[in-house]
Amino acid sequence: MGDRKILLIGSAAAIGLLAGGALFLTQQGGAGTGCSASTVAGGMDAFGTEFTLTRQDGQRVTSAEVFDRPSLLYFGYTFCPDVCPLDSARNAEAAALLDEDGMEVQTVFVTVDPRRDTPEVLADYTSLFSDDMIGLTGSDEEIAAVNKGWRNYFKANDAEDQEYYLVDHMTNTYLVMPGTETVEFFSRDTPPEVMAETVACHIGATS
Repeated sequence: MGDRKILLIGSAAAIGLLAGGALFLTQQGGAGTGCSASTVAGGMDAFGTEFTLTRQDGQRVTSAEVFDRPSLLYFGYTFCPDVCPLDSARNAEAAALLDEDGMEVQTVFVTVDPRRDTPEVLADYTSLFSDDMIGLTGSDEEIAAVNKGWRNYFKANDAEDQEYYLVDHMTNTYLVMPGTETVEFFSRDTPPEVMAETVACHIGATS
């Protein structure tokens, strides 16, 4: 484990966030395919949007190119002292468990802090968790639009410090199927084993 990963995960710094997501997201009994542990006001099809963003290798990519396989989508930022690295590691572990069962699932990290999260910074960050993790950034307008598409709240607390600021943000992970279809969300207290089991159910139901 690299020094930076240890520092990120071990940091005790405070962070402002909306843990567990918005009030309109609730976790309860399954519905739909029989795989879901979540219900959402308006239905899961209210989540998602088409986009063009910049990948960590500097290439511009569309949502169709990103979501060409089942994906665990997370919104965060690389300067996040503890929550984002822990969630990213959990998502990568769930994807690894699915890979062991022959299911190809990728992890996608969309920044809520495009000012600091350049493609180079994202490349360094995503490499800490998985060789296959996709990191995405863009202009302020592009990032705002994609966050709006997934109803993800975020706010930079940069009024007094333009460099070492924290960002409030939601911490849900979304399961997005090919075609940018969001079918499930996971709160940050969902264990990787439970996440992998639910994702496998959704994959089986659509295959």
